[in-house]
Amino acid sequence: MRNPVDRLTGGLPHAWRVAIDWAVTIVGAIAIVLAIKAWVVNPYRIPSSSMEPTLHCAKPGDGCESRFSDRVLANRLVYRFKQPERGEVIVFETPPEAEQECGAGGTFVKRLIALPGETWRMESGIVFVDDRRLMEPYITGGRLGTDSQPPRRVPPGHYVFLGDNRTHSCDSRQWGTVPRENIIGRVFAVYWPPNRISIR
Repeated sequence: MRNPVDRLTGGLPHAWRVAIDWAVTIVGAIAIVLAIKAWVVNPYRIPSSSMEPTLHCAKPGDGCESRFSDRVLANRLVYRFKQPERGEVIVFETPPEAEQECGAGGTFVKRLIALPGETWRMESGIVFVDDRRLMEPYITGGRLGTDSQPPRRVPPGHYVFLGDNRTHSCDSRQWGTVPRENIIGRVFAVYWPPNRISIR
């Protein structure tokens, strides 16, 4: 059975048919890659030390520990089937207040700390959610900081995000909660540099 391209180009010279077949193949491959990037998986680079040591940024950046910034993959499809969970590292679009408070906005990568309807606070760097201390083994090496935050209730449909490196992170402490529609996807893999390749 001949494919549609063969049927449409059947009367053309062989060289033309081969060229058109290759062009259709390349365009199709590009379309598939773009569709996957838009709806399934998207790559991101870690530009700052806000997630050290979980995710590295490149020296000589302030607080960065690696020669190369980690490059991660985010699953854009996962939250169509389940709700975001506490402790997940997530890619999201910041609210407008991030630009005002931190001088940077756009796409951030942080850890989900508090869920809609919960009340969170900080005491000398320790996070409490609904009056229970949040155990955070991913924070090491003096990165906890000494920050204190008053109790705040997370609005419906909103989430609280903090960096793992609290001493170098601009996050929900400064610019508040993130609405559900701003969440892009969950980080599930580091694909660069080679010595950091891992699935999370």
